Amino acid sequence: MNIILFTKGHERPLAFQLTQPRAYLAIITGVVILCIGLMFAGYKLGQPTTKLMDSTVVQAWEAEIVKQKQELEYVKTNAQDHINALSLRLGQLQAHVIRIDALGNRLASMAKLDKGEFDFDQPPAQGGPVSGLGVQAAQDQVNLLTSMDELYKQLEDSEQQLSVLETMMLHSNLQKQVLPAGRPVNSGWTSSYFGIRNDPFTGKRAHHDGVDFAGKLGSDIVTVGAGVVTWSGDRYGYGKLVEIDHGNGYVTRYAHSQDILVKVGEKVKKGQVVAHMGSSGRSTGPHVHFEVLRNGRAVNPERYISSVQ
Repeated sequence: MNIILFTKGHERPLAFQLTQPRAYLAIITGVVILCIGLMFAGYKLGQPTTKLMDSTVVQAWEAEIVKQKQELEYVKTNAQDHINALSLRLGQLQAHVIRIDALGNRLASMAKLDKGEFDFDQPPAQGGPVSGLGVQAAQDQVNLLTSMDELYKQLEDSEQQLSVLETMMLHSNLQKQVLPAGRPVNSGWTSSYFGIRNDPFTGKRAHHDGVDFAGKLGSDIVTVGAGVVTWSGDRYGYGKLVEIDHGNGYVTRYAHSQDILVKVGEKVKKGQVVAHMGSSGRSTGPHVHFEVLRNGRAVNPERYISSVQ
């Protein structure tokens, strides 16, 4: 076999003569070299593509993991917000229940209700058959906050109503305390009534502005209502006198005392001992002259003496 090569560096072509075995060897060698070159080129071309694909897949997985973490964190935060809202609402409901229980106990005590009948430390007695109608749990969860809000509003309304009722009862009790009622002595007997009588000193008919209670010298004289002392001392005709202003136009007087235990401006309670029975002033013996004035005018004390409070 002859091989002729034409080159620029030579004027004449170069000729090679190959025998048949050498020709086969050269062809085989060339083919092997060509195959190796193709394989190497294919490997080089495929290597970056595989790495690029692997990198893209990893980045997609990482992005998906980050997304799932964010969603999980959102669910966790949202659940915690719901728990916090429920805890806050529950605390508010508990505070209202405590206040309502306290108001209820005070009202029951003020009204002198039977403890067994109105026990605010125990839940109210309830009952009834089991209902066959069921409610889905999901719906319960959706309506839970709404139900708690409605209960909170009901408790607020109940608390306001109980507060108003308590104020009214306190005012009523205060009125009972200041309104003159009862006897000015713990022991004794009525020796003279309100109205026209024979004057014990002159014997002439005269108007008696109060009721006299005779008793033991030095026995207690008590107030028939709460108020403020407006007179404490000697007064013409009355001897040692205690005068108490009860408000709403009511004034009471306790005269002819042996001694006085209160001072002007002092607040006194109903039933408080303010003096001791004596015979000072225009008096024929130990007694207390008891007067009730309404808007400055003496009225019959009998209606207040016989009042039941």
